[in-house]
Amino acid sequence: MTLNISGALNWRAISTWVATIVFIVAAAITTSLLPAHAIATAVPLGTASSFAVLGGQSVTNTGPSAITGDLGVSPGSSITGFPPGLVSGAIHKADAVALQAQTDLTTAYNNAASQATNVTLTSPGDLGGLTLVPGVYTASSSIDLTGTLTLDAQGNPNAVWVFQVGSTLTTASASRVLLINGAAPCNVYWQIGSSATLGTNTTFVGNILALTSIGLNTSASIDGRALARNGSVTLDTNRITLPSCPASTTGGTTAGTTTAGTTGSTTTAGTTGSTTGGLLGGVLGGVLTTGGTTSGLLGGAVAGNTTGSTTTGGITGATTGGNHGEHGEHGDHGEHGDHGEHGEHGEHGDHGEHGEHGDHGEHGCSPCDDKWGEPMNS
Repeated sequence: MTLNISGALNWRAISTWVATIVFIVAAAITTSLLPAHAIATAVPLGTASSFAVLGGQSVTNTGPSAITGDLGVSPGSSITGFPPGLVSGAIHKADAVALQAQTDLTTAYNNAASQATNVTLTSPGDLGGLTLVPGVYTASSSIDLTGTLTLDAQGNPNAVWVFQVGSTLTTASASRVLLINGAAPCNVYWQIGSSATLGTNTTFVGNILALTSIGLNTSASIDGRALARNGSVTLDTNRITLPSCPASTTGGTTAGTTTAGTTGSTTTAGTTGSTTGGLLGGVLGGVLTTGGTTSGLLGGAVAGNTTGSTTTGGITGATTGGNHGEHGEHGDHGEHGDHGEHGEHGEHGDHGEHGEHGDHGEHGCSPCDDKWGEPMNS
């Protein structure tokens, strides 16, 4: 923008420039309130990943529940209600497999609990009616779900949600967790400080890692896992299915591309450095710092616009802040499959059609290294 100055300041140009600055600052503040998506990382479940249900003291069932995956208990040994409940995988009662799964569950629980918070939830509070982008959400005590909670991956199949709940998680009847825009159930984790209770006909999504117990009322279902460390898992005509995930959400991609690559490079360095340093650093550095120091806000607008914004702020600030913001080392990317060979060039300089690219190599799956079974009807 060029200001016309002939004897007196062009106040319309100045006011427009100041309004632009205010808009940019407001947008930056709004953006800073959103969770940093890449802070949440997939929780490694280890051998517990094959279990759809795992209890500490016991697992009890009433009615024709359908469990797709393994079922186990340790250090307790009581499993009752199967049949009439059906299990597609193996049943482990206080054996070495169940013991190791409980050890790995403890590690996973601690991993989820230790992740840095993006957003602090009102607690006691209710998640119903909210739409949440990926991140780590923390409730200091209890949290409820009444109605629908929507998890929006914004087109990223590797998006991860970690919910840290200080005490209890309770859902009302017919509540549900809805996944949209590429969200995957294997990348949703609920770390519960005491117990989780799912109401009648609740449709739940994610891996419940409870310190004490998990109870499902009649016809509640989980696309995920019910894993209790010290207490019991209580079922009543329920369906629990190990989560299935697209190949792009496997462990290699999550660890290499999403966690390291996106967090270290794009999100932290690119977004923080480029947006703050480039945009605000350039504009505010040129306008408010250079100009403001000389002649106050309006003087800063004139001087900053002419000198700071265009020359120093706009070019130097934006270029330096934006380009040099990316100092953090990039995370390693998951390996891709080899590209297909290019087609031969046609005569007279015309290029032949390129061969199709080879399929990308499949990535490992940290959170989803599951032994999947076919879903069973309740």
